[in-house]
Amino acid sequence: MNLRFDTNGLIPAIVQHARSGEVLMLGYMNEEALRLSHESGLVTFWSRSRGEIWQKGATSGNTLRLVEIRQDCDSDALLVLAEPAGPTCHTGARSCFYRDLSAAPLDAPAVPGSIVARLADIIRQRGEQQDEGSYTAKLLRGGVDRIGKKIGEEAAEVIIGAKNGSPAELTYEMADLIYHSLVLLESQGVAPEDVWRELERRFHP
Repeated sequence: MNLRFDTNGLIPAIVQHARSGEVLMLGYMNEEALRLSHESGLVTFWSRSRGEIWQKGATSGNTLRLVEIRQDCDSDALLVLAEPAGPTCHTGARSCFYRDLSAAPLDAPAVPGSIVARLADIIRQRGEQQDEGSYTAKLLRGGVDRIGKKIGEEAAEVIIGAKNGSPAELTYEMADLIYHSLVLLESQGVAPEDVWRELERRFHP
């Protein structure tokens, strides 16, 4: 490898949600942690405080499934793309970067569009849990016919909202349409990222 580790044999590794783009945490890797990450498929760090190898989520279960690792232009920092299983921060927050400079907690994610990936995850969970009281689970059980009917209804309401010249109504109805579209994708085993890749293919300059 051509990586430039510091005098302690470490390199900073920024972890980013592979689908939403949200920055999740910062950790440090040595050569062994980097090797173990590749071999196990689970992101592994070197704990500077404990002085030992540390696989993220080994205790909590909130692991980070490795998707890809990139190095920066100077080869002295890593970008780790991963799929989180649960919250990344030890506090239970989705990301370690959940406070502003005054230490006040922030509710909104740093990447607004990441809500799509989070919603897709929730839809998948609802389908797996099959809670009788879950509207999402009920839609998924109904299959294409039930979901398709809702998409048709929501699409019509989007048009009505636009015709009414109401930004608030249009926003509300468009959110409904996007949600039901994500449910349809889940029912068909299609990831939202497949749609993004198709858009990228069509419009990449």
